[in-house]
Amino acid sequence: MTSPTSAAKAYASLAKLVDPAGGGMDKAGGLAAGSVAGGEKSFSSMLKDAMGSVLEAGKKSDGQAQAMAAGKANVVDVVTAVAETEVAIDALVAVRDRVIQSYEEIMRMPI
Repeated sequence: MTSPTSAAKAYASLAKLVDPAGGGMDKAGGLAAGSVAGGEKSFSSMLKDAMGSVLEAGKKSDGQAQAMAAGKANVVDVVTAVAETEVAIDALVAVRDRVIQSYEEIMRMPI
């Protein structure tokens, strides 16, 4: 099983990956690289949002496990939180696999 320390390090790494600048704007106050004018989301911002939701689900799961270890949470809540995290991770991995498959397909196209 994962220790709380290693889980915290993994969450911190994922948080840095999701938003390394710490905001949605660049230093000049304009739109960040992942934003598109007109309010539409770019593909990279959608991926960042998906990774953020996986991060939040993982934090919730870890918090529930720690609360159960302290005797403050119900087993059903912990299992539900872990299942939600697993579904979120599976969805993120499926998207990643599809992106890699699409990239490989594009690279095979003749010029």
